[in-house]
Amino acid sequence: MADHLLLGIDTGGTYTDAVLYSEIDGVVARAKALTTRHDLSVGISGAVEAVLEEADVPVSAISLVSLSTTLATNALVEGQGGRAGLVMIGFGPEDLKRDGLADALGNDPVLFLPGGHDVHGTETVLDMTALDEALPALSQSVSSFAVAGYFAVRNPAHEERVRERIRAVSQLPVTCSHELSSKLGGPRRALTTLLNARLVSMIDRLIGACEDYLKRRGIEVPMMVVRGDGALISAAEARLRPIETILSGPAASLVGARHLTGLDNAVVSDIGGTTTDVAVLDGGRPRLDADGAVVGGYRTMVEAVAMRTFGLGGDSEVRINDRGLKATIDLGPRRFMPLSLASAMHPDAIIPVLERQIRSPHAGRHDGRFAVRTGVPERLASGLQPQEQALYEKIGPVPMPLDGLLVTTLQKATLDRLVARGLVHICGITPSDAMHVLGGQGQWDAVAARLGLELVARSKDGTGRPIADGPEALAHLLVDRLTRQSSDVILSSCLADDGVGAIDPANSLSVNRALHRIPGIVQFRVALDRPLVGLGASAPVYYPAIAEMLGAQSSIPADAGVANAVGAVVGQVRAAVTVFVTMPDEGIFIVGGAGESVRFIDEAEAFSLAKERAMTAALHSARANGADEPVVTLSEEIDAPEVEGRRKLIEARFTATASGRPRIAEEA
Repeated sequence: MADHLLLGIDTGGTYTDAVLYSEIDGVVARAKALTTRHDLSVGISGAVEAVLEEADVPVSAISLVSLSTTLATNALVEGQGGRAGLVMIGFGPEDLKRDGLADALGNDPVLFLPGGHDVHGTETVLDMTALDEALPALSQSVSSFAVAGYFAVRNPAHEERVRERIRAVSQLPVTCSHELSSKLGGPRRALTTLLNARLVSMIDRLIGACEDYLKRRGIEVPMMVVRGDGALISAAEARLRPIETILSGPAASLVGARHLTGLDNAVVSDIGGTTTDVAVLDGGRPRLDADGAVVGGYRTMVEAVAMRTFGLGGDSEVRINDRGLKATIDLGPRRFMPLSLASAMHPDAIIPVLERQIRSPHAGRHDGRFAVRTGVPERLASGLQPQEQALYEKIGPVPMPLDGLLVTTLQKATLDRLVARGLVHICGITPSDAMHVLGGQGQWDAVAARLGLELVARSKDGTGRPIADGPEALAHLLVDRLTRQSSDVILSSCLADDGVGAIDPANSLSVNRALHRIPGIVQFRVALDRPLVGLGASAPVYYPAIAEMLGAQSSIPADAGVANAVGAVVGQVRAAVTVFVTMPDEGIFIVGGAGESVRFIDEAEAFSLAKERAMTAALHSARANGADEPVVTLSEEIDAPEVEGRRKLIEARFTATASGRPRIAEEA
């Protein structure tokens, strides 16, 4: 067969990775560049230019570009995202109490409109008066809208009318719930839609940055994005449904892990700067979570790999509780910019401040921490409260020490809200800094890392003693803590897959004795029944110790640092469409989904149309997403019990799945 060169790009919280992949020879070249959040195209171009130089090939040799990312996952884990307006049609305020919707909504605005449909698609009259009154002002305080209608999966007409009204007035992005899921469960579908709306601007910036760079370089080939279940979708579809890219990076890493190791059965753990993602490979395939991906504590309606994501990574915040007799350390869930990285980017801003703070005879509560703008477009800072706006204006593109920025205790909470909006980074010590002190990493400024750890190590515990005897001792404590927390999250994921998720490894005395090999009359042992595959740029420095603690064989492939980018180019396009048939009255059959509702008096005719609709829509979707010669399969679920000797149709579901490799441009 003809060989094609495929370009895989993965944009993570800290690094952007690129690989050139040959369909015959595998990985040809790989490269990394720092993710540049103020302008994502800078990091993308840095990684791609480096990989092209290493491979020494012209851009005309590239036939396909595929992108995976952890930006959406990281945003949800860290509670970040743009401000979105939620419009609920046919729901009431009491529905906010279900499925965590109220918590997810926070202070974002919500409108309730009369309307919606019943399970058979019959409408209640839609009244948009409240929307028309609120829209002019609301459009100035949000960056996107989410629309969720009662039983919109059976009839999306009201969602579509509201969407068009919002677009006409605001010109802002609008997400409708029926576009994201065909499953019932209005509040959870509304939650998924709200999260999608918050992510629109972030993923749009990422895809736009990638497309702009590719256009400048003359790389005019199909561009795909990895979905959360490992399948590929077109860049245009990903822009409309960015929620489907949650777990995109982790899903790509699973596909890459299988490809790079050849292991059919393994526990795969991918450590990045912000998160650790854990999943299980069985028979060469990742399990899918039929109930929807859980990210940042919220269960969405997005079908994705059965992967658990934890706020634990090389750049995790170090939280020290020094109130007890002995200080305790926890990592995450927020990502900090490591001091070593901040100093490498701003050579004159970090070290002088750390040296000043070390000279002070007394430790300050904000020592070793700085604030810096993330560099996102100013329009994403809309809707700030006055105190938030005032603090935001004080923070600039160069890291500013918190001991000079925060004057009152209340300002700390204000700063946390700016961080949650994705407008500001906190710089401070992280496990990455600890590894710079210990020599396990060396790509950034080790001097700043040492000063930061020296500063924090002198903090006193409840006995009045320093929490560590110098920077090396604190570095070992941080790495040991990451090893233990990583072991805990891997164990909790595996126990949940085994059906014993009630055991919490972090708080189990038996697990603690087993992990630390504590001797006793009763011996406890913990072991995995399959290898532990460690992925991520820092996997080689962390995962041998983690595997040893878990009693597992360690497998770290040579390209562990770019497994996501590899997975991005070896996946398939897949599209699934479900069409329903219900019976509202005896002898009446309603076909809903993938088009307008149609009424039949013959069940066989209704079933036939439902199957045809599902298959046609799945094939159309797969082709629209760039599939080349997709193949379609059909499954059906018919809920029709016998009642008093007669068959009663409750619901029939026909799901068509079309899949195929993406279309590849031929070399010019």
